[in-house]
Amino acid sequence: MTFKSTRNSFIIAVIVIGLLHLFFGISLGWLVLPGTVYLALIIYGSAIIQSNFHAHAYCHANVSEKEIALSFDDGPNREYTPQVLSTLAQHNAPATFFVIGKNIQGNESVLKQMDADGHSIGNHSYTHSSYVDFKSLQGFKNELNQTAESVFKVIGKRMKLFRPPYGVTTPNLVKASKSLNYNIIGWTIRSLDTTADSAQIIARRVQTQIKPGAIILFHDTSDKTIQVLKQTLNFAKENGYKIVSVERLLKIKAYE
Repeated sequence: MTFKSTRNSFIIAVIVIGLLHLFFGISLGWLVLPGTVYLALIIYGSAIIQSNFHAHAYCHANVSEKEIALSFDDGPNREYTPQVLSTLAQHNAPATFFVIGKNIQGNESVLKQMDADGHSIGNHSYTHSSYVDFKSLQGFKNELNQTAESVFKVIGKRMKLFRPPYGVTTPNLVKASKSLNYNIIGWTIRSLDTTADSAQIIARRVQTQIKPGAIILFHDTSDKTIQVLKQTLNFAKENGYKIVSVERLLKIKAYE
């Protein structure tokens, strides 16, 4: 199921109902059915990044080895990102940080530390606003370019990895990311570490879903995530899982 196939099916359904109305007089009210289905599929496909509805997103890797990747959204955060980096260093574990451009100013040293510690950095838009999904093609390009320039000024690298805000994809977002040569990165396990759930509940949620090739989504924005990260790293070690970078797991490049 893709946006193109869904759209074509909707058009065919509308034409068929139109012809049936013209030749047999059936009610045009039947258009409500394909219209409702079409809208429901659009909402589902846009909201669920794993559906690959609008474009292919890397959400897991088909590997036989017990390898998984860690990713963090919404930083850099002056208080919590350094704690995440310290925890990762203690376990010699790499990660990918999908940063919000507006959060970089004043946190340049944190971004430099991410890079110096060997972690990869990806684009997570500039504003991450609640209405970002309604932006035009140029609006999405501006979001990506502003963050790209902010990161480049600090570490001198051009990012190739992009995680859409909220994991929502739209035609304009996909066109913008493709035109700027980004790979769209999703996740296998959504920790939901920004909810009111306790660290213990979140850690169990993550651990029960871990499997070879999984990409875990965290946020470097709270003390709770630090607790969950420590438990996840210990669980991985105890169960023979190796932590690798997103780009190594997926066999793609993080930078141009």
